[in-house]
Amino acid sequence: LYEHTGRRPHASINFITCHDGFTLNDLVSYNSKHNEANLEGNNDGPESRVCLVRFVCSPSTQQSEDNYLDHNHIYIYTMGFMTEGSTLAWEDSKKFIEYVKEHGIQQFLHIYNEMKDRSDDCLKWGDEIEYVVMHLDEENKTARVSLRGNEILEQLMKEEKENPHKVEVLWRPEYGRHMLEGTPGKPYCGALQGLEQLQKNMTLRRNAVQSFLQSHERIGSLTVFPRLGCKECTHPSHPTNGPVALSDFLPDTIINPHFRFSTLTANIRTRRGSKVDINVPMFKDTNTPAFFEQEAATSTSPGSQGRPYNIHMDAMGFGMGCCCLQCTFQCCNITEARYFYDQLAVLCPIMLALTAAAPVYRGYLADIDVRWTVISQSVDDRTRAERGEIPFYNPAPGASNEGTDPVNGWGKQRIDKSRYDSIDCYISNDAMLKPEYNDIPLVMDEHACEVLMKNGVDELLSRHIAHLFIREPLVIYGDKIEIDDSQASDHFENIQSTNWQTVRFKPPPPGSPIGWRVEFRPMEIQITDFENAAFVVFIVLLTRVISSFDLNFYIPLSKVDENMKRAHNRGAVTDERFYFRKNISKDKDDAPGQSVEDECTTRTLNEIMNGTQDGFQGLIPLMHMYLDSVSMDVESRTIVNRYLSLISKRASGELMACASRMRHFIAPHPDYRPASVVPDSIQYDLLETIEALNAGKVQIPEMFGKETVC
Repeated sequence: LYEHTGRRPHASINFITCHDGFTLNDLVSYNSKHNEANLEGNNDGPESRVCLVRFVCSPSTQQSEDNYLDHNHIYIYTMGFMTEGSTLAWEDSKKFIEYVKEHGIQQFLHIYNEMKDRSDDCLKWGDEIEYVVMHLDEENKTARVSLRGNEILEQLMKEEKENPHKVEVLWRPEYGRHMLEGTPGKPYCGALQGLEQLQKNMTLRRNAVQSFLQSHERIGSLTVFPRLGCKECTHPSHPTNGPVALSDFLPDTIINPHFRFSTLTANIRTRRGSKVDINVPMFKDTNTPAFFEQEAATSTSPGSQGRPYNIHMDAMGFGMGCCCLQCTFQCCNITEARYFYDQLAVLCPIMLALTAAAPVYRGYLADIDVRWTVISQSVDDRTRAERGEIPFYNPAPGASNEGTDPVNGWGKQRIDKSRYDSIDCYISNDAMLKPEYNDIPLVMDEHACEVLMKNGVDELLSRHIAHLFIREPLVIYGDKIEIDDSQASDHFENIQSTNWQTVRFKPPPPGSPIGWRVEFRPMEIQITDFENAAFVVFIVLLTRVISSFDLNFYIPLSKVDENMKRAHNRGAVTDERFYFRKNISKDKDDAPGQSVEDECTTRTLNEIMNGTQDGFQGLIPLMHMYLDSVSMDVESRTIVNRYLSLISKRASGELMACASRMRHFIAPHPDYRPASVVPDSIQYDLLETIEALNAGKVQIPEMFGKETVC
């Protein structure tokens, strides 16, 4: 069970349990340490996630089903074992990769052929908020991420299990044991319904979590916990260099105990052939050294060696431990979904920069303000050959493989991006989409594309799906390989759900009333419900404005990628210029013979949002035009106007974005030495200030003006 090479526990059993905080009863009942009976607060013994076994008791002695593992357990019968839901390690997965990919394509074809003509679905939408559970020690002025997230989640989900159709909030696990994800209990219907209820529902979620917190715990909507990865950053504290992530900075116990997450972590590392290598530029303050001693002592990833002014991280938890704000929309049909996918993709860098809220990593001030590249690097499973560093390995007998090997040379073609990145192709069949806008060379699974086109899927959509399928499945369940392709979409979703792009085109699930959807993914979570509601409402209204005014945001995708790079820059919300169309009205033709390059200019976020004096209207004035044209009660319009005012002033620089305000909090703090280090005391004071803001005890006019945010 403690094998570090990647073999899974079902290969053999060398050791079962001892009574050091993890009893035999714990082993067969839970997926984490759960020993309160000895009255030591469940703090004794290691938090080793070795609970892989479920004992089948008689009905009279069996504990509540809620206490048992739902997945990845091994049933014990009298003298034998039967696996159910076990996730496969990378080496065990390899023989099923092509099968999963082939049947994933077939599953998409079943969905497409059955649902392609589905139409007249109403607009439904909802949001997802990810929270961090924190432990604050007032006496010592320290803050840690609390590893009680799963215990709290069990309590939060009880109501849903009892009344699944009546709950106002749904709760789901996230990658980190310190994280929670909350969504509305059901989607909002229509363009205007829910706009005034959204913030109330977000507050309801926050209050629900608070009701299960212990005295020293807090809940926060933070994009990044500032000192995640510093010494003893978790509560309780656990040793680093665990067998799953092999991280020098994060303990494995920070990973959600559901085995999907640990398998995903280990398989990304194993497929890649090394630990993930995350590097972020450090902000150079007056006394910032090029190298910190602790960096030199702990940086074991070759890619990080010798980089001055660099913040190095080495585990998936640094990226997937970030929190974000997402929105999903059900469209009326597949055509509208493809159109929105394209148009919203152009806005992704804009909204990433506007919601910037992540200026600190591993206790250091960074020279970026957003999380995206950190997550992108944290799940980058590409081998060295796929990254273009060495030749691909040829397994044919007698093949020359000089300069490569079976691990680092694994793969078929060079891939230019991580699985977590911006999109690489537009997919709409609208006449506005010119071929020149798709100017990025598209890497795709040629065979998959051929199969899709032969079965009636148009070229643009076939290329998109085939591009997703250049990736290999990272988590395969051993008992869910042979399934009915006409009734299930597990293999398709296995690939689709681990392509974490800025927008996601989502087909209807088989046998479900849910329609074609688009998920908008780039925004950073904000520290208050008021801000989060404002940005979600903005995106909902944006879809209505795009549709009502027939807007055209198309620019070459290479410029969208450039915008993504610019969105990361410190102060991008006010200081950067982004590529954007000169004319976004579909009714106004571009000049005859004009190239797609000439259709673009660069604009500040203020110009994009608020308009210019040369006739570019701006997105927020267009939203007010749309709202003037529909029937909306005075109270709801007042709330929406407050939201749009906040975003307008953030874009203009009149009000600070979250990342900028955090920097202005840190720099004058009496414990800050201008060397880019954010110590425990500053982090504690920052989190306490955010807590006081959400409780209505303080105001931050630099971020909100005269607005009351709670």
